[in-house]
Amino acid sequence: MRAVSDAKKGHIPGAVSIPLTEIAAAYDRFPKDKKAPIVLYSYDTKSAVQAFEIVSIWGGFTNITVLEGGFDEWLKIKGRVATGEMPSKITWEPKPRPGEISVEEFKSIVEKMPVDKFVLDVRDSEEAENGMLIGAKNIPTQDISKRFAEIPKDKEIIVHCLTGVRAELAYHTLKNAGYKTRFLNAIVKIDPTGRYEITKE
Repeated sequence: MRAVSDAKKGHIPGAVSIPLTEIAAAYDRFPKDKKAPIVLYSYDTKSAVQAFEIVSIWGGFTNITVLEGGFDEWLKIKGRVATGEMPSKITWEPKPRPGEISVEEFKSIVEKMPVDKFVLDVRDSEEAENGMLIGAKNIPTQDISKRFAEIPKDKEIIVHCLTGVRAELAYHTLKNAGYKTRFLNAIVKIDPTGRYEITKE
């Protein structure tokens, strides 16, 4: 949020230059993904808080923080500093979570069901009764540790649920038990015939 001339002389590596005087008109320079992590900093905390209040008014952004003490504090703690030109538009691509499988690869596995893969549906039994992926096995997340005998150790376990939350929990349970596993972090809707729709937020 500092003046461009000051930012060029020294800034936090990877930072984007948008002076405080330009923030109010800079909506289009922020990521379209409102979950993108954004850290605002300026000369001091007060200036960054002013920017925070402006961005908050726009609504939608859910992961905004302010660097306490601003760039001066960054220098005091001997943080890395870069110099030179800076971009003026924020670009951000979400990184997959540890153990996450892409939607494209998940679909390929579901359609081909390779012999070295095992698709595990960890939704509750009542949910699974309304439709399951063809070839998948249903074991609710809370029952996995009691039903390891039903899960092969010689295959990669591909886990899914309705939203990805329970699938990630199951992934950790399986990984801690020595299984090779990944999970789908997406919304999965399945009809009674096994046809499915996947939505990645």
